[in-house]
Amino acid sequence: MRFLMFVCGDSSAEKYDPAEDNVDEWVREMDARGVRVTGDRLSGVEQSVVVRKRDGKLSITTGPFAETAEWIGGFDLLECANLDEAVAVASAHPMARFGRLEIRPIWRED
Repeated sequence: MRFLMFVCGDSSAEKYDPAEDNVDEWVREMDARGVRVTGDRLSGVEQSVVVRKRDGKLSITTGPFAETAEWIGGFDLLECANLDEAVAVASAHPMARFGRLEIRPIWRED
């Protein structure tokens, strides 16, 4: 099964400590295990664009849509046997402590 893991900030998380940020180690391990298909960091919310179409009219809003302390900073596409494995993989990511990770199964039409 494939899962998309959003790497998010969270104001209620413990204080970020760069010395304990082992994300490069996590990426190497998950790549070697064949669990991480791809992933990357995202540019800041100030570079975001929100696109909507309502009643046939296009609306484009630049910058963050909502004022919030939480943000999506990156993503990883995971290939895991099941949700339990995806949770175990996510729990080893440093942002499980310094932020939050949201895991969603990729939609499959069977």
